[in-house]
Amino acid sequence: MRRNLPMILIRVIVGLVFVMEGTLKFLLPNDLGVSRFALIGLPYAHKLAPFVGGVEIVGGLAVALNFYAGEAAIALLAVIVTALVTTKLPILLGRPLGPFALVKLNHYGVLSFFHEARTDLLVLFGLVAVLLDSGVKLGRRRPWYQSKGL
Repeated sequence: MRRNLPMILIRVIVGLVFVMEGTLKFLLPNDLGVSRFALIGLPYAHKLAPFVGGVEIVGGLAVALNFYAGEAAIALLAVIVTALVTTKLPILLGRPLGPFALVKLNHYGVLSFFHEARTDLLVLFGLVAVLLDSGVKLGRRRPWYQSKGL
C-alpha cells in the first residue's frame, strides 16, 4: 500500500480536477462551457462543450478510481493538450493562434505562459504518470474479456 501511495495521490487529484472542471462546464456554461468555447474560437461550441465536459467527468472518475485509468488518461490527454494549444499557446506567442483568441493579460511570453498553464501542465504530467503506471499498451492487445489461458 505504501509503495502505491504516490500514484494513488496523483490519480485522485488528477481525477478530481477533471471531474470538477467537467461539472463546471455544465453548471456555469456562460463562464466555462459553451460561451467560453465559442470565445476561444472552437467550432461547434454548443456540441463540443457538453461532450468535453462529459469526457472530463467520466474520465476523471475512471482515473481517480483506477478503473480503465490508462484508457481514460489517453482521452484526457487529448482534452488537456487541446486546452493548452487553444488557450495557453497564444499567451506564449503573445498573439492569437489561427482561430484561437488571445485573452487579455498584462504580460505575455514564457513567464505568463507558465503562470497561466501551471495547472494544465501539472495535470498533463499527472496523466502521463497514470498512463505509464497503468501499463496500457498501444496497438494490438488481447480484449479484456479473453482469458490469458486462451
